[in-house]
Amino acid sequence: MSQLPTLTRDLPGCGGVFKATPEDFVVEEIPAYEPSGEQDCEHLYLWIEKRGRSTQDVAKALARHCGMQEKDVSWAGLKDRQAVTRQYLCAPARYVEPKLATFALEGVTVLRTARHRNKLKGGHLRGNRFELVVRGVTDQAVAKEVLARLVRLGIPNFFGEQRFGVGGDNAEKGKRILQAGGRHRDRFERKLLLSAYQSDLFNRVLARRLDGGTFATALAGDVLKKNLTGGEFVCAEPAVDQPRVDSLEVSPTGPLFGPEMRRPEGVVDALEEAVLTEEGITRELFVAGGNETMGARRLLRIAVALESAEPQGDVLRLKFSLPAGSYATVLLRELLKD
Repeated sequence: MSQLPTLTRDLPGCGGVFKATPEDFVVEEIPAYEPSGEQDCEHLYLWIEKRGRSTQDVAKALARHCGMQEKDVSWAGLKDRQAVTRQYLCAPARYVEPKLATFALEGVTVLRTARHRNKLKGGHLRGNRFELVVRGVTDQAVAKEVLARLVRLGIPNFFGEQRFGVGGDNAEKGKRILQAGGRHRDRFERKLLLSAYQSDLFNRVLARRLDGGTFATALAGDVLKKNLTGGEFVCAEPAVDQPRVDSLEVSPTGPLFGPEMRRPEGVVDALEEAVLTEEGITRELFVAGGNETMGARRLLRIAVALESAEPQGDVLRLKFSLPAGSYATVLLRELLKD
């Protein structure tokens, strides 16, 4: 992430450090729906709070304790390990309910449960609500100015560094899988690595748009997307569409390359093609990824719902919400510049 540009690069960092304690980073999932609670449903939703544990850690422990396979446990989104997070897990009620009372894992609390007819699947969430604390802030006025610009223009929708693994090399591994015809020994890891490569290419395109000053500009040939409904259309008249971009009703999109991705036109297509050319690959390569790399368009920016920003001496307390698939660490980079 350090090599990526920021929207507020003309402003200094506000100073300070983040994540002095897990309680400085609180994340709560905003579900797409709540479980119905009907007792004849086969799936059990567990609303959990965790500290110092990844979502997969908890899922594995729950599966082991209840005598299930790991694949029987699902979730809408992965949550950070080094944080206090609340989210839903889902598993077959027939396995979990008889043994839930004796389930114990340090740092994990099951807050409530309810049955539901459908299994929880990845992406079944509206977004995430964050409560962040930045300590040692040296310039609260700069922080206020940075946040005002992000609210007005939107946040660059970069994939966060956690997308690319501890060593930061997941994208390169994903590229090698595609070049090898899509073959890989582990299905879950294959999906993770291929997604990381798509994400890296998206970040490169977004970085170019940000550097070129067209991050929040409707260009002829852009695939624009409605921020609320996700509807897509190609920009034919930038002068007509720009007011809708300015109001955050619609935004330009970038590529998650794959055969089903809607392709832009003109200068936008040329920019995206240049990224592939530099990589020495073609669009056709993504066919080898099968269902994992079908492709889509991702918003170049997302609106931040800033609930509060409270300066208290050298501490800044933030409460805000972001849509699913977006990263709070991108907002922090804009503030801290490190």
